[in-house]
Amino acid sequence: MRAIVQLTAQYVHETVGQTPTGTPPTALGAVGTPPAGTSSSGTVAQLRAQVERVQGRRLDAPVLPVHPALASLLPGGGLRPGSAYSLPRSTSVLLALLAQPSQAGSWCGVIGMPRLGAEAAEGLGVDLSRLVLIPDPGARWLAVTSTVAEVVPVVAVRPSGRAADGEIARLAARLRDRGAVLLVQGPWPQAEAVIEVGEPAWEGVGRGHGYLAGRAVTLMSSSRRWPRSRRARVMLPDAAGHVSAAPERMRPVETLPSAGSADSFPQPIRAVG
Repeated sequence: MRAIVQLTAQYVHETVGQTPTGTPPTALGAVGTPPAGTSSSGTVAQLRAQVERVQGRRLDAPVLPVHPALASLLPGGGLRPGSAYSLPRSTSVLLALLAQPSQAGSWCGVIGMPRLGAEAAEGLGVDLSRLVLIPDPGARWLAVTSTVAEVVPVVAVRPSGRAADGEIARLAARLRDRGAVLLVQGPWPQAEAVIEVGEPAWEGVGRGHGYLAGRAVTLMSSSRRWPRSRRARVMLPDAAGHVSAAPERMRPVETLPSAGSADSFPQPIRAVG
């Protein structure tokens, strides 16, 4: 098993320093009728540049890769730098999203999840040599998250309490300034996408025999960039312990009849006529 970095909240503050305030965004100028001789393409380019200055990132910036089974659930097919995502409290979903960025060379930080297992992370494809764990950030979890986002491109956090709107806004400015991605286990304002999980079904169990070979779940994603939510059936994990798209037809888990039911034992056949 590869080495894994684990830090304390105190070490993070002493190493990186206190959280600086975000750079105030440039005001967006008023848009009126374009001057004579200005083409529509030139106007669009000007508007695009203004929006990019306000948001602190390019609108066509490349996204961080994710597993192909998850790409359809994210705007742009990946994790957009400078954005936040709201996730369910599912460790499997989180690790599945961290796998491809870590394999591509991006460092990933996980904050406030003391029970996160390194073996499970490696099984779902996370490169442990690119993983930093801060199990107990204390009451200042948001400040620790903001500090880690200074140097780590992908940050995952499980909030231990509520945060003030001003602190959330400063963290959003930090993400845009650094081009970092924030994965939050729980609701989060202005999230790029909100992912939920449901309809779990285990594969491999027959009529009282067999082994659990995999679990299929339905992931649902909603985003302000889409008119309707999207769904994907994913194996978390599959028979090999990895992430994969669920097959179209899965063998359902059959229920055994109760001892007193009519289907428990063969019934006698009686000729009629």
